[in-house]
This record gives sequence, C-alpha cells and structure tokens, in this order.
Amino acid sequence: MTATPQVSRPAVPGVTPDPVNPLLPSPEPIRMLDETGHRVAADYAEPPVETLREMYRRMVVGRRFDAQSTALTKQGRLAVYPSARGQEACQVGGVMAVRDSDWVFPTYRESMALVSRGIDPVEVLTLLRGDWHCGYDPAALRTAPQCTPLATQTVHAAGVAYGEAHQGRDTVAMVYIGDGATSEGDFHEGVNFAAVFKAPVVFLVQNNRYAISVPLSRQTAAPSLAYKGIGYGIASEQVDGNDPVAVLAVLNRAVEHARAGNGPFLVEAHTYRVEPHTNADDASRYRDGAEVQAWLSRDPIARLEAYLRAEGAIDDAAVAAINEEAETYAAGLRERMNAEPEVDPMSLFSHVYATPTPQLAEQRDQVRAELAAAEDEGDS
Repeated sequence: MTATPQVSRPAVPGVTPDPVNPLLPSPEPIRMLDETGHRVAADYAEPPVETLREMYRRMVVGRRFDAQSTALTKQGRLAVYPSARGQEACQVGGVMAVRDSDWVFPTYRESMALVSRGIDPVEVLTLLRGDWHCGYDPAALRTAPQCTPLATQTVHAAGVAYGEAHQGRDTVAMVYIGDGATSEGDFHEGVNFAAVFKAPVVFLVQNNRYAISVPLSRQTAAPSLAYKGIGYGIASEQVDGNDPVAVLAVLNRAVEHARAGNGPFLVEAHTYRVEPHTNADDASRYRDGAEVQAWLSRDPIARLEAYLRAEGAIDDAAVAAINEEAETYAAGLRERMNAEPEVDPMSLFSHVYATPTPQLAEQRDQVRAELAAAEDEGDS
C-alpha cells in the first residue's frame, strides 16, 4: 500500500500539531490584528508595511468603486451589481498575493478584485451592463471572465494550473469562490483534480455567511469550510477575512506552497457581505439589522488604517490623499459609464461557434438584412 503523502502545517502558538491529522487547519481563524487594529501574535510572516499601505490604498479605492457601481445600478446604467462591501481584505488580498503572470479566476462578485488587479473598470462592468460576455481580454490579463454559475471556475482553475505546471511554468491560479459554491459538484471536481495532480491552485473561499439567503448552517455541518480540504488530502487554513494583514499573510504562504510544487491550498476567509446579494435582493427577509451592525464594527479598512497610523505609515494627509484619489476614480468611472455604449448588433453572432452553423448563418443574414432595410427606410 502506498503511504499517504504528509503535508507539513504551520505551527500555531499554544496548539500542539496533531501528528495523525497534519492537514487540519488552525482551530481558530488566523488573526494578526484585533478589531481595533492592534497587533496580535501569529505564526505567519507579516507583510512589509509598504505592502500594507498599498493594500490600504487599493481597499479604499475598491470600496469607492463598489459604491459607485451600486449607484450606477440604481441609475439604470448596470443591469445588476453584486457588491463586495465588507469583503475588501479578501478582494484585494487575493490579487496582491499573486504575480501579474499568475492566473485569477473570479466570480460575479469580484469586480473590486479585478479593478485592484489593474483592469479597466468600464471593461470590468461590461458584463454587468449586459454589453458583452466579458469586457477585458482574459488571455492578455491572465484573468478569467467573471463566473456566474457557482463553482464552475474551480474546474477551469485546476485545468489551467495543471497545464501551466505540465509545461514547466511556475504559474499559480488564484480562484475566488463563495461559501455557497462549496456545496456544488464542480467544487468537488475542481479541488479533487487539483489534489490528485498537485495542480498549483489556491482556493480562496470567502465565507460571507450566506449563499444568497441560505445561511451557512444549512449548507454544512463541518466545524468550518476549511475542514473540507482534509477529505481531498490538501493543506488548508482558516483566517479572519476582515483582518487584512492576516489575509495577505495566509494567502502569501498558500501561494508559496502551491508555487513550490506542493499542490493546492484551500483558504477559508471568514467575512461578511454587508450589502444584499445583489441590487435585486431584499436581505431583510433573511437577516436582521443587528447582525449587519455587528459586522460593520469589524470593518477591514478601519482596522488596517488604525494599525498603519500606529506604525506611522499613514497620517491625516495620506488618508485624505487616498480618499481624493478614490473620488477621482469614481468620478471618471461615472462619466465614462454615463456615455451610451456603441453596440454592433452583428456582434451577437460572434464567438458562438468556431465555425458558424447553417442555422446561425441564416439568422445572421436575416438580422443583417433587417438592419439594411431599416437604414434604407431612414434615408428615404
């Protein structure tokens, strides 16, 4: 019988590693800042203060982008917008932990992560405006299209990561998933494939407590979602998803683990979706205001700001400058999104099939003829 490979786990202060279950995550979510921004001891390398300052900047700009996108939805400029307010540490931490040459696989809620990765915000919102399936070039930006079906991107990430490793590249795939996605079959397939073939994937599970309206308690009886990794034989960890320092520190280690050829890594980030599921959701039907207020007191931006101020890394002037940058960013987005997009009706038939079918060609010719007839009628 072949022995099961053992994956070493980081030591946790005050906890004796279990020699029988080395894949177990830490018994409590890793935390490096308390809710007031004071340092907490943890067995993880703290990111440099310059990196944390940049993380703070991206989180502030990202939150302003998120608020502006929500407003654009109310103004009819977007068909729908799933807000990530409250999840800024995870959104920004995930893209900061990887290189530009690595791949990122987002869900529909990762618009903030994409703009933090440097993708044009208008191109990010193209899908949510309904103009096109994806507004940016996935291959050029090493960023997959935002995925609406739950968990299907886990399979894509596992395949791409395996292919990159097979070709001798040290690429890592960072795949964002929500707690609801862990209940899907595609999650099992993606994680199991990555585990068996040691694909360099980091599965970042943002546990924001609800799969639309379904609470976590109705999805799993596991102590935490991080424990799902044990069944696949992969290293796992859980982290306070509203602690930006801990999120980045844990993800840095997870990426290093995957890049070194040790296989995939599953990270569960305990966080909270402050806004409704989307603008079409009435969250008051399944949660009360007191719960939301309790999580607002754990604001990741305020937490990191308090820490950086204590470290002397930012002051009032720096905070004001970053807020001004965020307002300028939002104003530019608002102006560009208020311009009517130029849409070519014939693009409906592009990229449906590599070789158009006779039926598609017939439909394309019919639309072309109708457009020509309308143009002739307008000229007469």
